[in-house]
Amino acid sequence: MTETSSPPLASVEAGGWPPRLVFATTNPGKLREVGEILAAEGVAVVGVDAVVPGWSVDEVGATFAENARLKARDLAARSGLPALGDDSGLEVDALGGRPGVRSARYAGGHATDVENTALLLRELADVPDERRGAAFRCALALAWPDGRLVEADGRCGGRIARAPRGRGGFGYDPVFVDPATGRTFGELSAEAKNGFSHRRRALDALRRALAMR
Repeated sequence: MTETSSPPLASVEAGGWPPRLVFATTNPGKLREVGEILAAEGVAVVGVDAVVPGWSVDEVGATFAENARLKARDLAARSGLPALGDDSGLEVDALGGRPGVRSARYAGGHATDVENTALLLRELADVPDERRGAAFRCALALAWPDGRLVEADGRCGGRIARAPRGRGGFGYDPVFVDPATGRTFGELSAEAKNGFSHRRRALDALRRALAMR
């Protein structure tokens, strides 16, 4: 796990990315990251509010993959465009995989990133450093209005710091330590994080799946 970037993603030719897609998220951090990664490949990532204002969907899936699939299919049907669904979150070993699919709502339905992170740190207060292992997980689903669907996922391992560090990123980034650098995702530049994050790895895996279509 290093700060070096992954190889370029696939082109938008046949078997690769569609030239334009709408991203099924209301999370500005996710929109920014995916937009930055795919912009280098000439893919236009459109925010959901520009296509279906007020879009939302109940995340009732039991897994990241189920929620990503649900989002992508719903938005593709409503927008008439290829739609990328993302569901991602943090799994902490000492907490049995929590917060998992409830990462964004860990401290409550309308909890902020700060509130979610504070609850996580309280729960881990007595957990020693050697047992603070964790992983960020990202599931992606790319759906077309005609029903086609391609899926992939990515994982990035690390550990949970004892206090937030850094002002970058979003979500749990300030407490997620990359073992290769010893820095939290909040301390890494956007370029460095995007080179190897769980979301980047999921996009790379989705690129490979698209190439095999």
